[in-house]
Amino acid sequence: MLPIALRPDGRLAVIVGGGTVALRKAETLAAAGFSLVVVAPAIDDALRALLERTGGVARERPYERGDLAGALAAIAATGVDDVDAAVVEEARAERVLVCDATTGERGDFTMPATLRVGDLTFSVDSGGGAPAFSKRIVRELETAFGHEYALATRTLALMRTYVKAAVPDAERAPVLRELADLPVAMLARLNPIEAEHEVEAAVERLRSHAGEPTHTSSAVCASRTSALALAQTRSIAARLAERGIATTILDVTTAGDRDREKPIAELGTSNVFVAELEQALRDGRADYAVHSCKDLPSELASDMRIAAISPRGDARDAFCSERYASFEELPAGAVVGTSSPRRVGQLRALRPDLRYEPIRGNVDTRLRKLRDGEFDAIVLAMAGMRRLKMRATHTVAFDVERVVPAAGQGALAIEVYAGETDLGEELRAAINDDVTERCVRCERAALRELRMGCNAPIGIHATFNGGIMTVEACYSSGGATMRARLERHARTIDDAEALGKQLGRELVQTIASPASGRVVLPRTQARASRIAEALRAHGIEVAEIREGEDGPELSAFVPDLLMFASSGSVAAAQAYLEHLAEAALRPAVIAMGPQSAQAAAAAGFPADAVAPEASVEAFVALAKERLERR
Repeated sequence: MLPIALRPDGRLAVIVGGGTVALRKAETLAAAGFSLVVVAPAIDDALRALLERTGGVARERPYERGDLAGALAAIAATGVDDVDAAVVEEARAERVLVCDATTGERGDFTMPATLRVGDLTFSVDSGGGAPAFSKRIVRELETAFGHEYALATRTLALMRTYVKAAVPDAERAPVLRELADLPVAMLARLNPIEAEHEVEAAVERLRSHAGEPTHTSSAVCASRTSALALAQTRSIAARLAERGIATTILDVTTAGDRDREKPIAELGTSNVFVAELEQALRDGRADYAVHSCKDLPSELASDMRIAAISPRGDARDAFCSERYASFEELPAGAVVGTSSPRRVGQLRALRPDLRYEPIRGNVDTRLRKLRDGEFDAIVLAMAGMRRLKMRATHTVAFDVERVVPAAGQGALAIEVYAGETDLGEELRAAINDDVTERCVRCERAALRELRMGCNAPIGIHATFNGGIMTVEACYSSGGATMRARLERHARTIDDAEALGKQLGRELVQTIASPASGRVVLPRTQARASRIAEALRAHGIEVAEIREGEDGPELSAFVPDLLMFASSGSVAAAQAYLEHLAEAALRPAVIAMGPQSAQAAAAAGFPADAVAPEASVEAFVALAKERLERR
């Protein structure tokens, strides 16, 4: 089989058949740029609508010899063997490429499952033997290769044009290879002027190394033995090999690997995946070690240093489930597996009605436990799943603003003994990504300022764009979450670390004196509440009441404030309001608007204040003001 890519440029494709198979073929051909003619006694309504949208022609009659005249390609998709065979016969006689949708080996070509990401096209072909599996692979590719890759492809096209115009013929091929190896995130954000500068920098790099003697040496890398750890280590070893240094992998079992049952926070140390790897460096058994950056303690031992930080993968956490399509669709009481205090704290702020249970094991083990029904959902790092090319049936990443990742999440840290200089320089030249390093150094500086380890219930994530660094953090404690966010220019590593330290100091102050108070928030909808999420971000304890529920026991939770977002929410809290009246308790009451205020008054709890506008922000600000006044 010879895979080729055709450029239709509006040329004709004839589809014989009018059912769902013909529709799928027509969608693919139209997207590729063919003009369409469909011949069939009856044409599916969706196929007819596609033809109308694309300017195609519908011939609602049986196939006749001569229908393929002028076509570049033909599809036999009637499902009637004699008719499909006749279409193939005519196509061969007219030198028209033909696809038999029913009997693939009878035609000239098959139509693979296709994913288009900008100018980038992925095609997956199972030879007609497993089309559903081809579609699954395309879905997995879609998870791994998003819009960032489309932008990177566009940038490389601009660079290629500039290379052809400005670089001598003899240097073009190595320059283009050098550019194609640049980090995808970096390529995606370059504007045309910056792209030209990168071309010139690549030319200078290659010219500066011209004539240098090639050398081959070796190094030993200490690595954990999990599939993910080895995949990460091999990716680093491959980059080092490009500089003539071969790597032998030393398998090391860490404390976190030996005990797969206890939650990590109970193992008694903050570097359960690191200490044994560092000992291998001290003993001289290994020359460097590869870590998931988020596993490193905020303070390294004095005899260790980070030689390089890899380009960051997808830093987000991901909801994974075999049964439910999203985190919001989980029913109350569903079991979510995660051993991360950080994830539990932030997720509980979003959905306090779920059960969060510890889960240990490698990525494949956790996904197997999910498939076996031990959990309704689990939460994993997107970067790890992508590196292993694994996912659950439903894999949905959380926005970093919603669930803030761990410091360093998605990046790899390459650690060496402090006195190692030559190999450290080679590692830095081969691996280090300046933007990722700046962001990770900012995150780790904040972690140090907070005097917290990698297992603390805190997320810290920095991004860098246009010279501006933005860093945000979320700390969870006692059912409350506290957030902080800063933004400023960060031209150097020192600037980035100073920003991280400032964020840490501000969050320390918030943790030391959080907003206080207990709020009851009646609800009429099952989905997660943005109001509750915003309140918990300010350290306010929130009890949500849904329609038909009695609300929290007054012996355990005495409210300082009732918040009514709608008249329906007053009705939902009717039973709870009766309990308050019987106990002669009268907390402060606020309403989002006049209708909810009127309903609250009718229920015997008139509003003390009404939000100046019907928005979450104004309502939460009013709640903070009333609690502070209390």
